[in-house]
Amino acid sequence: MKRLDIMGTRIDNVNMNEAVKMCQSKIDNNEQYIIYTPNTEFIMMAKKDDEFRQLLNKSDLNIPDGVGLIYASKIKKNPLKEKVAGYDLTVNLIKLANEKGLKIYFVGGKPGVAEKAAQKILSEYPNVKIVGARDGYFKGTHLGMQGHEEEKLLIADINDKAPDILFVGFGAKKQESWVEYNKSLLNTKIIVANGGTVDGLAGEVKRAPDIYIKLGLEWFYRLMKEPKRIKRQMLLPQFMLKIIFSGSDIVKVIE
Repeated sequence: MKRLDIMGTRIDNVNMNEAVKMCQSKIDNNEQYIIYTPNTEFIMMAKKDDEFRQLLNKSDLNIPDGVGLIYASKIKKNPLKEKVAGYDLTVNLIKLANEKGLKIYFVGGKPGVAEKAAQKILSEYPNVKIVGARDGYFKGTHLGMQGHEEEKLLIADINDKAPDILFVGFGAKKQESWVEYNKSLLNTKIIVANGGTVDGLAGEVKRAPDIYIKLGLEWFYRLMKEPKRIKRQMLLPQFMLKIIFSGSDIVKVIE
C-alpha cells in the first residue's frame, strides 16, 4: 500500500473499496485494526502539535478524509486515489455489519445521540447487532483522566460485548488519545475514530447534499449552516497556500 507524508502526517493511498476489504480481512482473522480519519484540519493541527502528529502516525490506517488532501497530492504529483470520508466509511462498515451480522459499539456524542443513531441504523439495517451505545460524557483519557473508574467500567462493558467494530467519536486528538491509551485493553477488532459521525447518523447534523460533496464543497455547505465554523474552515485555504508555495517534499511518498 502506497503511503504519503503530508506535512509530517501519514496518509494511506486507499480507496473506499480497499479500506472496507481490509476491515473485513481483519475481522475474519480476528485482528485489531485502528483507523483514523485525518483531513486538512487535522494536518494543520498536527503540524503544530507533535503529540497529535505522533498519535495519528501510530494508526494502522489513515484514510484521506478531505478533498484538500486530494488536491494537495495532485498538485505535488503524488495523487491519492480518492477521498475516503470517515462518514462514508462508517456507513459502509455498517452495511458490512448488516451483511455479515456483525456487532457494533458506539462511544461518543452528547447524551442520547448514540442511542438515537443506533435506532436509525437498526431501522434501515436490521441485521446489524448494536451491542452498545454510550455518550462521551464520562471521565477518562479523552479528558486527561487516564484509567478513571468510569473509563474502566466502559472498557469492561465493551470487552464483555466483544464488538467486531467500535466507533469512537470525541473529536480531534481526544479520540486518538483515548484509542492509543486503551487499545491494548480493548477486546474488539476494528476501531474507527470518526469524530462527529454519530451526530450525522442520528440526524442531529444534516450532511451536505450530494452535489456539494461531488464538487468538493462539503466544507462550504457546513460553513453556510454553521457560520461559527469560520475559524476552523480558514485552515483549508491556509493548508492549500502552504502546499502551493512549498517544495515538493511537503507531500512525499513513504514506504
